[in-house]
Amino acid sequence: MEQIQTQTTAPAAPVFELIEVEQVFQVPKPNRGLSRETVGLRALDGVRLRIAQGASLALVGESGSGKSTLLRVLLGLDAPSGGRALYRGKPIREARAHGTGFARDVAMVYQDARGSLDPRMTVGALVAEPLRHFGIVPKGEEAARVAQLLDRVGLPADAASRYPSGLSGGQIRRVAIARALASEPSVLVADEAVSGLDVSTQAQLLTLLRGLQRDMGLTLVFITHDLGVASYLCEEIAIMYLGRIVETGPTDAVLAGPAHPYAAALRAAAPRFFEPIPEPLPGEIPSPLDLPRGCRFSSRCPAAREDCRLRDPQLGRHGAGRAVACLHPLTETGAQASEIR
Repeated sequence: MEQIQTQTTAPAAPVFELIEVEQVFQVPKPNRGLSRETVGLRALDGVRLRIAQGASLALVGESGSGKSTLLRVLLGLDAPSGGRALYRGKPIREARAHGTGFARDVAMVYQDARGSLDPRMTVGALVAEPLRHFGIVPKGEEAARVAQLLDRVGLPADAASRYPSGLSGGQIRRVAIARALASEPSVLVADEAVSGLDVSTQAQLLTLLRGLQRDMGLTLVFITHDLGVASYLCEEIAIMYLGRIVETGPTDAVLAGPAHPYAAALRAAAPRFFEPIPEPLPGEIPSPLDLPRGCRFSSRCPAAREDCRLRDPQLGRHGAGRAVACLHPLTETGAQASEIR
């Protein structure tokens, strides 16, 4: 009897995967006068994260949480001090260094969109530059492609002849998005792409980004401090605190029932119409040069217990598709979260 062999297809590698990533900067030792002694500042400390193809992930945290450092590692601008940072199964720095594939596939929209654009170039020239650099279309078709891209982001065709100085903040963000899309990427990374804009302009840009992500099948990584933006735009969320991801999972589930006390505090601090402003978290954010013993959130956590000041919690599974770095998760049903290996 013939044996029928079945072939199983290996699951595709995630777009980005961070495995125990560390980033340590040497900074002058405090209170040492003219001494040249340095000490290691851990901007990232054992970060674990997987971003699948087509996912939309919001990276959330206060200033100083490590979001910008993590962004530089994801883009291959900095090599991590420890751990592994992978892009489609290969080291990110290696992928960035070989050819133009990574640069074309991973597009960036900067927080300072105006500062990222050459003020001496017209909008048309700015959007056409990636087309020419990557050889997307023949030179004779550049103008038509630029017009298509401007139309896709909601700008009129005559915007191509204007300069950045003559555009509003919302229009500048649209130009930056059009320029990012010009290379036909599969990954779009946006750093606070709607901050500093009025509410109506923010809503328009978020609707635009959400539509582009859905229609083009983009993998979207959106860095923000605004939970409302994260909830509207992204299906998944990762919350950072002092160089670590402390909770991750489906955005709606995490915000509806946060498991980590820090995530709960961020959720409670989000302003609501016709309600008083809630009390802020007690205490100050610890210095990354002098982290508390045990859980780094224990000095500010209203639910901290004695073991929280002795044991350093690792990111562990917590229900379907969720993970939390807490010894006593808020939505815990009895069993402690099992540590991810």
